[in-house]
Amino acid sequence: MQAPRILIIDDHVIFRKGLKALLADAYPNAVFGEADSASKAHSLIMSKAWSLILLDIALPGRSGLDVLKEIKARNAQQRVLVLSMHAEKDYGVRVLRSGASGYVTKSSEPDEVLLAVNRVLTGKRYVSPELAEELAVHVEQGANGVPHEQLSDREYEVLRLIASGMSVSQIADKLLLSVKTISTYRSRMLQKMNMQNNAELTAYAHRHNLV
Repeated sequence: MQAPRILIIDDHVIFRKGLKALLADAYPNAVFGEADSASKAHSLIMSKAWSLILLDIALPGRSGLDVLKEIKARNAQQRVLVLSMHAEKDYGVRVLRSGASGYVTKSSEPDEVLLAVNRVLTGKRYVSPELAEELAVHVEQGANGVPHEQLSDREYEVLRLIASGMSVSQIADKLLLSVKTISTYRSRMLQKMNMQNNAELTAYAHRHNLV
C-alpha cells in the first residue's frame, strides 16, 4: 500500500495525538494532518489530497455532519471514517447515509479502530455489529418510519440536547450558535414532529432511546 495521507479532525488535542500515535505505529510511512475545527479542516481539505479523513461529529461551531456533507459534495470518492463519542444508535445510520465509509465509537478497542481504518483505506466499508443491527432496524421501519427521521442533522442534534435537559441558551453556547437560531431549530422540530413543547420532545427522545 502506498504511504497513506491521513487527516484527523477532532477538537481534543489529547485524542488527536493518541490516535496519531496508534496509526503511526501501524502505518510507519503515513503522512498526517490535524485540524481542531471545521474551518481549519476546510483549509487542509482544499489544499491537499487525503487517503483517509478521520472525522469527529462534535466540533466547535459547525457539526461534523455538516463537514462530512461538504467533503462528499466536493469529492464523492473521498474516504471518511467517523470517530465519535456517541453510540452507533445515535448517529451511525445518519453518518452512513451522508456518505461516510464507516463509524467507530471512541470507546472502541484500538484493534477495532485499526481494523476500521484498514478496511476504509482499502476501499471497503466498516460497520460494527451494533451498527449493523441499527441498519437492520432502519430498513425494517423504512426511512420515514419514525418522526425523528424527518429532522435535519442539526435539528436532530438539538433534539438530543433538549432531551438531555439543556436549555436553549445552553445549547446555543455549546454549539456556538445564537439563541434565535436554536429557537428556530426547536420550532421546526415541533412542527415536523407534531408536538407542542419540550416535555413532549424529551419524552419522545427517551422513548426511542435517542439519549
